[in-house]
Amino acid sequence: MKFATKAIHAGWEPDKATGAVMPPIYMTSTFELDEPGLSRGFEYTRANNPNFEILEKTLASLEDAKHATVFSSGMGALTALVSTLSQGDEIVALNGIYGGTYRLLTKVFSRFGVKFTNLLTVTPDEIEKALQRKPKWLMFETPTNPLMNIFDIAELSKMAKKYDVTSVVDNTFASPFCQNPLTLGADIVWHSTTKYIGGHSDVLGGVVMTNDDEYKKTMDFSRKTLGVNPSPFDCWLITRGVKTLCVRMEQHQKNAMAIAKFLESHSKVSKVNYPGLPSHSGHQIAKKQMRAFNGMMSVEFKLPQKELMKLISSLKYFTLAESLGGVESLVSHPASMTHAILPKEEREKLGITDSLVRLSIGIEDSEDLIEDLKTHL
Repeated sequence: MKFATKAIHAGWEPDKATGAVMPPIYMTSTFELDEPGLSRGFEYTRANNPNFEILEKTLASLEDAKHATVFSSGMGALTALVSTLSQGDEIVALNGIYGGTYRLLTKVFSRFGVKFTNLLTVTPDEIEKALQRKPKWLMFETPTNPLMNIFDIAELSKMAKKYDVTSVVDNTFASPFCQNPLTLGADIVWHSTTKYIGGHSDVLGGVVMTNDDEYKKTMDFSRKTLGVNPSPFDCWLITRGVKTLCVRMEQHQKNAMAIAKFLESHSKVSKVNYPGLPSHSGHQIAKKQMRAFNGMMSVEFKLPQKELMKLISSLKYFTLAESLGGVESLVSHPASMTHAILPKEEREKLGITDSLVRLSIGIEDSEDLIEDLKTHL
């Protein structure tokens, strides 16, 4: 099956008993056993539920993965992942990780002895030096949040394997529509399914995907033990959202390209960070590993801070809000919102300045979105 067909058909067929085209919502906390210790595949929804399995089969198919485990949120998925580490284990992350990831690793798991290194200078030599310490993980996302930097997944995965280090890729910004890190050599892929996969800003979810049989067992165990399971209804909503992922992503990227070109030529803009633009420093790598570009970009404006805040608060079709990847367009100010947890000095070293604005381009008519920006700039 091709991607669009997988999104609609993988994981579920019309119910043999009733003919229902869409799966029901299995709103039950517990399941009848045939005898003590003998279930029909389900015992307790914290451990598993038919809605979990339906979504897992669909997402694994889209990501070209053997296994998927769904969770309550992207942070729930990361919590399950990090819970597999031990005191003294190190995670090396490449600059550009999500602020919530940074917060979880530095404010919570650091208290339990998990070491975290945020590699601000990302060069082959610096990465090699870090890998020589034999950390447990090399973690990165590409494109990064919010600067849209691009990392070569195949090259980094190869470097990690050389030192027997597990490569963990946050694929939330790209979505499975744009790229599949496992096919490029990564060991583990995780998503916040709240974003593009769900696509309608109405549900929280997360997923971890892998080709490793034992790691699948570990993730299922972590979900049950930590209690970071989603609800059946959440999984049903995400399953429904996935069915339009292909057509949504096509419109997201089409709109984003039009808006990126408009902003790049605007006198009040100093820089547009969008990997689909030839001017982007990672454009060639992005073309190599991505089938398509997403709807995310960040923009450096030549505006005094007061005017910039007024701009992002006044737009008609861009809602000032956290999150991304929904059908509606969103605008955010990373320095005071998504990345406020980072110390100012570290934010600025990363390039997250006070003049940087992040745009999540929705699937509205691009002419309306551009007119909205024109009117307020």
